[in-house]
Amino acid sequence: MNKPLLIVVTGSPASGKTTLAHILADKINCPLISRDQLKEGLVNTLNLTHNQLDKSGDFHVYDTFFETIDLLVSKQISIVIEAAFQDKLWRPKLLNLLDKADIKIIVCKANAGLIKTRFSNRLSNNPDREKYHGDHSVSLSKEQFTSMIENYKPVSIDVATLQVDTTNNYNPAIEEIIKFIRQ
Repeated sequence: MNKPLLIVVTGSPASGKTTLAHILADKINCPLISRDQLKEGLVNTLNLTHNQLDKSGDFHVYDTFFETIDLLVSKQISIVIEAAFQDKLWRPKLLNLLDKADIKIIVCKANAGLIKTRFSNRLSNNPDREKYHGDHSVSLSKEQFTSMIENYKPVSIDVATLQVDTTNNYNPAIEEIIKFIRQ
């Protein structure tokens, strides 16, 4: 029996991962599970804000995210998943899925100036974002952005991995990314 595809789209905040994940899910006809969207659903249900959630709320979203992934791949459904997968926290959960799914990792990156611009733009274009993600509480200082980008460590497991630069469209191009997924 063929294993379902588990396409992991990751990268630092504002690296372009959410946009790319939506494009890929549409192009390969697979559902997209987004950690941030699950968190937004929880915030809506509890009628709270990001800043009112305690650590248990974040862990609830984390657990629900992986329970959903596990359910879908166990039912032979290929999916695209999207989050800022950091190696230390996310590696063990993905390793548990190796026997159930054909995992491919796509790591989005962009230059620091563009990431800072994207981060600022998404705050100004979506005033509700603060409620769900607490982004306004993050200082936009050059040092903090540099630290956020430099300290991001993508999940690293022994599976096919592709780096995608989102600075100017996609490099490699969408067609090449889809070839990577399907090979």
